[in-house]
Amino acid sequence: MMEKPTCTCLPEDDNEQEEVFFHTEIQDTNCDGWKRLSDLVDEATHDEREEFAPFAGMKREEAAQIVTLPSSIGKLQAVKRLVLYGSYLVRIPPEIGEMTCLEEFTPYTSWRLHWLPYEITRCANLKTSTVSTRKLYGNFKYRPPFPVLPVPAEVLTAITDTNLRLRPDPVVHCSHCGRPCMEPLIHQVWISLLVATDVLPLLVNACSPECVSVLPTPERNYVQVPHTGGLTLKQPAARW
Repeated sequence: MMEKPTCTCLPEDDNEQEEVFFHTEIQDTNCDGWKRLSDLVDEATHDEREEFAPFAGMKREEAAQIVTLPSSIGKLQAVKRLVLYGSYLVRIPPEIGEMTCLEEFTPYTSWRLHWLPYEITRCANLKTSTVSTRKLYGNFKYRPPFPVLPVPAEVLTAITDTNLRLRPDPVVHCSHCGRPCMEPLIHQVWISLLVATDVLPLLVNACSPECVSVLPTPERNYVQVPHTGGLTLKQPAARW
């Protein structure tokens, strides 16, 4: 599937807004960069290091091949600092929520990273973040629109399954309760929450309306309810 263009800021005239879409690049799991990244995750898991900065240990051409992290990052139980500075990432897998010791999250200047999975809120020790916030959906300076939800099954697979085997009914685990659910029974919403030191747009894949109803209250000066995005969404005025 060819990627549709993704806006990263609002034009000066709100009437010129265009719908935005998810990055849907498919991760090549046979390329040298992916193999190197997988090895680095295994090494960091084995030696129980507290800082994981994978792209610092990769050639530039290898780093440019990486659009997502492997689900195996959930094994990084000792990592306190996750450094993804200047990456080409377009998404982070929900397994980041299994990094229970994570204290610092630094994807700064990862210009194509516009949203995070709701599962990052499970990182109870996460206290510090350094994110290029003006590139985030709904950021307070520009209020760019959010992609409309729900996303098609093939796109949902691309953003939730790091093995990237296209399936007609991709299985997803509920972002809130962790129970498995299948498209089209997934209830998808956006919510803007303070995570560490930044307000992040978080994608929720919920198994039921009940799980959506118990989500936290969004951060002040952001849309105050979980929502499905799109151009019809009324956001607070941009603030400089």
